[in-house]
Parts: sequence; C-alpha cells; structure tokens
Amino acid sequence: MLHIWGRTPLQGHVEISGAKNSALALMAGALLSSETCRLRNVPNLVDITRMGKVLSALGIKLKQDGDLLEIDASHISHSTAPYQLVSQLRASFFVIGPLLARLGVARVPLPGGCAIGARPVDLHVRGLQAMGADVQFEHGVVMAYARKLQGARIYLDCPSVGATETLMMAATLAEGETIIENAAQEPEIVDLANFCQAMGAQIQGAGTSTITVVGVSQLHGTDYSIIPDRIEAGTFLIAGAITRSEISLSPVVPDHLTAVISKLQAIGVEVISDTPNQLRVVPGQTYRGTDIETYFYPGFPTDMQPMFMSLLTLSEGSSVITETIFEKRLQHVQEFKRMGADIRIKGNHAFINGVPMLSGAPVVATDLRAAAGLVVAALAAEGKSTIQGLQYLDRGYEKLERKLQGLGARLERVPLDTPEVQPVPPSVSV
Repeated sequence: MLHIWGRTPLQGHVEISGAKNSALALMAGALLSSETCRLRNVPNLVDITRMGKVLSALGIKLKQDGDLLEIDASHISHSTAPYQLVSQLRASFFVIGPLLARLGVARVPLPGGCAIGARPVDLHVRGLQAMGADVQFEHGVVMAYARKLQGARIYLDCPSVGATETLMMAATLAEGETIIENAAQEPEIVDLANFCQAMGAQIQGAGTSTITVVGVSQLHGTDYSIIPDRIEAGTFLIAGAITRSEISLSPVVPDHLTAVISKLQAIGVEVISDTPNQLRVVPGQTYRGTDIETYFYPGFPTDMQPMFMSLLTLSEGSSVITETIFEKRLQHVQEFKRMGADIRIKGNHAFINGVPMLSGAPVVATDLRAAAGLVVAALAAEGKSTIQGLQYLDRGYEKLERKLQGLGARLERVPLDTPEVQPVPPSVSV
C-alpha cells in the first residue's frame, strides 16, 4: 500500500519515461524482423516484463541493459503464446499479427488487462480474415493460419488502437497493398509505423484516418528510441496543478498533449513550453469547473480522465465528465467520494460539484489510471491517504514514488502484510 501525506508543495523537474503503450507494440513489432532490433527509452514496468515473458515463451531472445532492450527474433520456435501470460496483459495479443506474417500460423489466447470495459478482438480478427487468414476460436484461443497474407482494403468499425497496430504490422509482410480506413491516429500508432519503416516497411498515412501499407518480402533490424509517455506527462501536469505547484517535465512532445493542455487552461492552469521538449505547469489563483468528454485521439484521452476528475473535484462550480470509450471507467468515483468529493454518476456521465478540500482516506485502486487519479488526489488532500491496489500502478508508471519524492512529495510504500502502525511522515528538506 502507499501512504501519502497531502498538501505538500512540489517543486523541481521530473523526467518522463518512454511510452508504455508504444513500447509494448514495438516489442511485438520486433517479431517482424529476423534480425536483432534495439529499443531505447524502454520503461521498467510490470507490463514490459510480462510482454518480455511472452516473447521469451515464443523462443525470442531478449537482453536488457537499463532502458535499452535488445530483441533477437531470428528464430521463433513456438507459434503459441501461453495463456497464463496473455491473460495478464492485453497488449500481448498484438503478437498475432507478426506471428502470422512471419510463420503463417499463430495461436494466441484471448487477452486480459484492466477490467475497465469490453475491448473485443473482433476488429483484429475480421481484418486478418480480410487479408486471407483462416481464423478459428477454440477454448478461448484464437487460432489463425495463412500461407501468405494478402493485401486488402479494411474498414474498422471504430478506430481501435490495438486493431490498427495488429493489422498494420501484419500488412508489412503481406503480398500487395493494404489500406486501413478509420484507423486510430494516436501518437503510439505513428511511433510503431516509424519503427516499422526503420526496419524497411513501406507505410504511409500513420497519424491520419487512412493508413496504406505496401508489403515487402522481409524486414531488417534497427536501433530505435521510443517516444515519451504522454499519459505520464499529463499525470505530472495534474500533480503540479492540484498541489498548486510549479514544476517542469521533460522529455515531452507537446503536440501529443494538445487536448490535455487545452483543458488545463480552461480550468485555470497555465502550461508553458520552456523548450521544444520541456513543459512547465504554473498554477492559477482559482480553478473553475469545465466539461470533458473522452474520445479517440486527437480527442481527450480516456487514460487522463481519472486524473482530471481529481482536479475538478477541487475546482469551483460544476463539471461534467462523459466517458465514451470504456463503460466501466467510472469505478473510481466511489473512492474519490471517500475523500470528500461531491460526484454523482448517471450512466456514463459523472456530475462533479467542486468542494473546498479533500480529506485523506483509505482507498482502493480499481485500474491503472484510477490508481494514478487517486495518487494525485491524495497529494492535495488534507491528512494521510492510504492507497491499495498498487499492482495496477506498477503496470504503467516507472518509479512513480521516487519521482514524486524528488519533487518533495511525502509518501511511503509499505507491504500489505506489514502490521498497521501509525507511520511518521517522511521529513521534508527545506
């Protein structure tokens, strides 16, 4: 569990890690090459470790040195991903596209991950079928076969990031041209496309709604650096705003945070670009409520919704958050209410009335981003908060406690089986 003593001003600079969601997709993409790929700026996270275990189970050799990950997929000895690993990590399903393209066969169990709502793989499957694959479901395992994938025109019913990534990777080694329409436009899609291009793939249109891939016979190795994590960057912007603290963060790509920065400005927070890859958050005198509706990129990211909810609980007036992506992503509301927030839920809407103060309380995280939202809320709350469910937090934030402590936050992680005693707040150096 994590003990946090709130209402402590933050100051200083924080370094943003590589993007988790990008790193996971690129790790799967490395299977497309029979030569060694080196990924730089890879965050040290539970999800990255799990993905590494999936790749190792397929016979792929991995070597890690700090944030450098070397992936040798020259010999893939297995086409079946183990259920016990895939069930813990949704992104591990992405290996189905590269496996099918490289080997002509893939057996991948239906994936797991945070329980935030339905995220079916039917778009992945229909796209692979359009490319000539024979896909069957048996005992919770997706079995796909294709002597040679063929280029196709694929329309996605919704701009799914996972489906776009899976089909784009599969298309790099397919015969002919593949056009993916209504494709996801997230920065992680562009990062994966750039990585594949660095290996010799022919991809155009990544970052737009139409992606065109012309298949090549093989891809070569490359040395590639992953983009900064925009969700981690947004989380620290909120941490600065909610504690009324001026902090800076880098490296970032400000264009990836356009929707986040716009909403912060609407609330009354100033975000300054000190350099092309460094941002500084400057808190305002008063914060005012605003309405937020999550949507596919370049809309407001659903992954930032819980963190913004924490800030809006302390903003004057009323706010409405509408969650349009995941139907179960308002489970954290009850935990915010334990801290004194005034929130009412109706359907996929959260109606928030700002309160003068949050109070520390024992709370439980329900998913990765809910955990982050509770952490930033606890930073601003009066007294001590105790957060359980850290297994979610560790999936997506590298060294979060250490980074917050470096900014002056007072917090301490203790094992759940430690006898409950009244801990002494860590001292604050002046």
